[in-house]
Amino acid sequence: MAELTQPEVVYSPRSLQLWRTLWNWLAFLFQIFLQILRALGHLPLLSSSSSSSNSFKPLPVVELLETDSSDTLEITAGPDSVPVDEPVKKLTVVLDLDETLVCAYETCSLPAILRNQATEAGLKWFELECVSSDKECEGKPKINYVTVFERPGLAEFLKQLSEFADLVLFTAGLEGYAKPLVDRIDTENLFSLRLYRPSTISTEYREHVKDLSCLSKDPCRTVIVDNNPFSFLLQPLNGIPCVPFTAGQPYDTQVTISKLQTLKMSSAILFVPLLTSIPSLFLFIYLFIFLWLYQLLDVLLPLLKHLSNQKDVRPVLYERFHMPEWFQKQGIPASGRT
Repeated sequence: MAELTQPEVVYSPRSLQLWRTLWNWLAFLFQIFLQILRALGHLPLLSSSSSSSNSFKPLPVVELLETDSSDTLEITAGPDSVPVDEPVKKLTVVLDLDETLVCAYETCSLPAILRNQATEAGLKWFELECVSSDKECEGKPKINYVTVFERPGLAEFLKQLSEFADLVLFTAGLEGYAKPLVDRIDTENLFSLRLYRPSTISTEYREHVKDLSCLSKDPCRTVIVDNNPFSFLLQPLNGIPCVPFTAGQPYDTQVTISKLQTLKMSSAILFVPLLTSIPSLFLFIYLFIFLWLYQLLDVLLPLLKHLSNQKDVRPVLYERFHMPEWFQKQGIPASGRT
């Protein structure tokens, strides 16, 4: 009796290509789905030096130093939040200007392609006449013409922030440049105090450092937001290092071309135009979630609102950013920050 044999299943090249295409699309959609889940779990886009965080880091990518238990930073703090019936001082928020609230360029040297890119992205901008510290040959003050781009959501951010915090502007820029600029973005005089370059100090490690002690404010209720973390090296526990803002990245989000390339889109989009409709919908949802998370309104404002309810902001900021360890990694010991 002849043995029964199982016939081999032979797939045509066309069928194999179709299966490969379906598999590529499924892998592509799965990667997008994972990115969305990560986004919902890590909405804050600010720097976090915690080793367990995978969120975006605007600071230089460094590994934290391993410290002995004897060197561990101790922060004395009361309850995490303030009881409802306990009065608390208003939060003081110190804001940097350039690359934090705005970005500015000399009009004569601003590339047309950069201006067009920012304009097409919907950035608000204006031109400004600034008095330079340089003198003309006749001894008259030199006038510089500057093009200023506002960070998305700037006006609304300042308005909402002023409802629960005292606002202080602290810039390393010269007053002849910064004062007329701030007059344009702060038409309602929301800043209770404006400080310029003469108010900064020089240290052994950096110049133009912003010493918060000059404000005579309670350090437990004072926060500084600056794209340059060295600005607050004297008070690292009070600093929030924000993502720098430039007209070259007008959408003010963490999504970049290199980020999209990590999804390996190019290898999937080349297959079967018939299948592009559904994946394109997922891609649109993915980009919509990320591209419209503005740094000021969607990231900084909720964090500052949370800090306004804390009796001491420093433990919260230390847990989130670990700035003392970051400065130590940059070669600035604790003695250099006092």
